[in-house]
Amino acid sequence: MADSGPKEVAVIGNTDLTSAELDNNIKNTMVEIEKGTSLLRKMEISVAEAEKRTGKNTVNMQEMYTVYLIETRPVDALTEGITPDSLWRRYSEFELLRNYLLVTYPFVVVAPLPEKRAEIVWHKLSADNMDPDFVERRRVGLENFLHRVASHPVLCNDNIFYIFLTEDKDWKEMVYETGFQAKVLTPSRLSATLYLTIVSRVADRLYGVYKVHGNYGRVFSEWSAIEKEMGDGLQSAGHHMDAYAASVDDILEEEEHYADQLKEYLFYTDALRAVCRKHELTQFELEMVALDLACKKQQKEELVTGTVRTFSLKGMTSKLFGQETAEQREAKLQVLEQQLKEGEEAVKEKNTESDEFVKTAWVDIERFKDQKDRDLKEALISYAVMQISMCKKPWQHTERCFDQLCTRRESVYSFSMSL
Repeated sequence: MADSGPKEVAVIGNTDLTSAELDNNIKNTMVEIEKGTSLLRKMEISVAEAEKRTGKNTVNMQEMYTVYLIETRPVDALTEGITPDSLWRRYSEFELLRNYLLVTYPFVVVAPLPEKRAEIVWHKLSADNMDPDFVERRRVGLENFLHRVASHPVLCNDNIFYIFLTEDKDWKEMVYETGFQAKVLTPSRLSATLYLTIVSRVADRLYGVYKVHGNYGRVFSEWSAIEKEMGDGLQSAGHHMDAYAASVDDILEEEEHYADQLKEYLFYTDALRAVCRKHELTQFELEMVALDLACKKQQKEELVTGTVRTFSLKGMTSKLFGQETAEQREAKLQVLEQQLKEGEEAVKEKNTESDEFVKTAWVDIERFKDQKDRDLKEALISYAVMQISMCKKPWQHTERCFDQLCTRRESVYSFSMSL
């Protein structure tokens, strides 16, 4: 295992996220975005394989789980500070990494993880999260997640992320020491159940349509035994119908791949909502500080003029027990003056924090929009090409068989008429 990360990798994300630290974090982020650095330019990252293991869980019970082999190596021999490395990680560790990134970088749209369990299963696919096909799909999804983070201009420079890729021991302890878990917001994933249900139903309907052609294949085969002159053509057409019916399995497997790409962007809603929630929280804090400052100003005005605008316990006390002495008012005025200065500084600080957050978040959202448009365009074009290819392939052979049958039928009819 690598002992330490390369010197170029710096901790951009701050872990405590106080107002001053968040401001510094945002400024560092803007610098990194302008640089456009990417860990993928220096390091090849892959999730090479998955392996089932057994062990004891937190309640000391035996359980089976899956681990994933992460392999890293320098892009070329000239890259310094990176050595070939490999380690095993569980899915829960990927979740821990993503939660850390969400909290440490509240202005970044963090890539989602693949499903931990299949919510809606396709025809003939297992809902078991230990199923080899599902584990393989999740392996591809986890590798894609690492590539998304490593190619991000900000997240790729995070020290915790680099250690996740290169250090096998004590990684969790280092993450928990940041104290990020105290600031984790409850996730509110936009339900993709409706979309997945529609896709699943379409897949089932498509499966049924294709399998019906298997019955046509049997009809043509039996028909070939009756029509001796056209027997070969009918038999060939039956074979092509059988092949068409069987091709649905490959089609659904291809569609499953494209559905996973679309699901990734459905699950991106988590990160987008997290950014919006952080902005709402920042705005709420600004409004509370401004309201407190307004209250302090009103208290100062009442203290100076000796009049109370609204009903209060203080006003009733003054009427019952008399006004305060000049010394008491002077002492209170001094305290209020200090509180007003602190309040004005707090409002100014919160305004700056809110403006910087909006500015930085908007930059990353624009980056995400470009990425989304590019990825979805490529996926949809590939899907359309796949559909055209899948639909043309079986019917081209069947069309030739029917043309031959028609030609043979016309020949037989012409010969019979000549007689």
